[in-house]
Amino acid sequence: MFNQNSIRHIPVVSGNDIIGILSLTDLLRVSFVDAYGSNESDVDTAVYNVLSIEQVMVKQLVSVSSIQTIREVAEVLAKNEFYALPVVDNNKLVGIVTTTDLLNYLLEQY
Repeated sequence: MFNQNSIRHIPVVSGNDIIGILSLTDLLRVSFVDAYGSNESDVDTAVYNVLSIEQVMVKQLVSVSSIQTIREVAEVLAKNEFYALPVVDNNKLVGIVTTTDLLNYLLEQY
């Protein structure tokens, strides 16, 4: 899904509830740790077949709402060293905002 859609973060939901976020970095971190000194593609296949999304995703979520300002979102991203935040309104996932989104917005302003 990451490669097919040119994305780096996927919110994980159960019904309407967001229960985690999976990033390409999370997956790469798991496979690189186990790939040291091995054939990387073999390790990737083995790791991805053994681990579940729940085991790899980030579960301690920080989210923002769609009414928060760009400055507020940027502060959350910067202070926590996150690259993506789920956007949640009334306990429902309505989107995701990334550092790339913020940079593109700033570039459009100038």
